[in-house]
Amino acid sequence: MISRRNIRVKVMQTLYSMDTVSGQTQPGEPLSILTRKIDESRNLFTYLIYFITEVARYAETDARVKASKHLPTASDLSTNTRIAGNELLWNIVESPDFHAVLSANKLSGLMDTDLLKKVYTDMKATPEYQEYTELTQRDKKSERKILEFIFSNLMLPNELFINHVEEHFINWDDDAEMMQTLIPAYLNKPGEHSFTEFLSKEKWDFAKSLLQTVIEKKDYSLELIKPKLKNWDADRIASLDLIILQMGVCEFLYFETIPTKVTINEYIDIAKAYSTPQSGQFVNGLLDNIHKELTAANKIEKKNFKNSTL
Repeated sequence: MISRRNIRVKVMQTLYSMDTVSGQTQPGEPLSILTRKIDESRNLFTYLIYFITEVARYAETDARVKASKHLPTASDLSTNTRIAGNELLWNIVESPDFHAVLSANKLSGLMDTDLLKKVYTDMKATPEYQEYTELTQRDKKSERKILEFIFSNLMLPNELFINHVEEHFINWDDDAEMMQTLIPAYLNKPGEHSFTEFLSKEKWDFAKSLLQTVIEKKDYSLELIKPKLKNWDADRIASLDLIILQMGVCEFLYFETIPTKVTINEYIDIAKAYSTPQSGQFVNGLLDNIHKELTAANKIEKKNFKNSTL
């Protein structure tokens, strides 16, 4: 489900966690940290999907509460529950692997019902929701769009919702951008994604290989990097930038199917997003310099670009 960009970020975060912890790293610890970080991302993703579905399903609760009033009005008795029958919603709700992750990690217990009701009430006041309730037929596009609308226009801009997520998921700051890509992608093609298999075997192998290679080749990659730092103030070089550079160098040398241009562009973007304002330019300059040096020395071998999954 997640992309190689996301995997690179998780590996970077794992290496940074190891770098900031004093003492000797125990065997297997890096892989355990990486596994935990990926599990945290999966749980956050699952909870966001769960919250979307619960907002939509609240229409039935709203209708039931209003109809049970002592003297319900005509409006109370005609609450529109169309969204609660959303076909995409029920494809998700009836998914066994969705329930497996929810149950195993007790995610449904995190729900704030007052916040849920507020988001639902906000939704009812929007023209997009009114337009949806007035449709006479169901189609995949409109079913998907209204659920995307709940996430993008009602949950993400809501400060109370963000506070709620931050309270329960320490990885929100790291994963927010990724979730803004993953959620719409899932809603567009839910059949192609699995909650229990958040990472395919091919991508998990890439994640493990990248992590292990950077750790094993740390001394050699730093030998290549440090001479290029002469014109930079060592005290101002972010430790995260050094980790990003090591990852880039390892991809140059040990990942034959990843084009060097892809590696450079990926780590420039990651540096811009996760490190300092100057990091993108810094990483760009050094990786480009190291790439030219390695190429001149015939140390870079690449193959099968057409078949590579970037």
